[in-house]
Amino acid sequence: MFEAYIVAAMVSAQMKHGSAELAILSLLQSERLHGYEIAKRIERQTNGALTFQVASLYPMLYSLEKRGWIRGDWEAESSGPRRRYYRLTPLGRKKLLPLRREWRLFFQALDRLAGVSHA
Repeated sequence: MFEAYIVAAMVSAQMKHGSAELAILSLLQSERLHGYEIAKRIERQTNGALTFQVASLYPMLYSLEKRGWIRGDWEAESSGPRRRYYRLTPLGRKKLLPLRREWRLFFQALDRLAGVSHA
């Protein structure tokens, strides 16, 4: 747990913002989720290295929705207020593969330059 905190502290806000699109689209590839669940899954699946406050996550969701990459629909919850569930659109699926390639190339270039995979 302590190691995850150290890693989380070292990931800058700029890197988080740049990786948010890939993280969100990747999660929505397999199922629809509401914003709070997206934030929790990102944190859990990265062992705390990436954390997004819900307040900063929603502008990203709105931006992805405006571009047509995701779609949000309001749904009633039996145990509380309505929630907006997001899902990947066909256009979002088309954007995900090149986005993954771009990040893979970026990390490979950093590894060649600085040997980050061995750090």
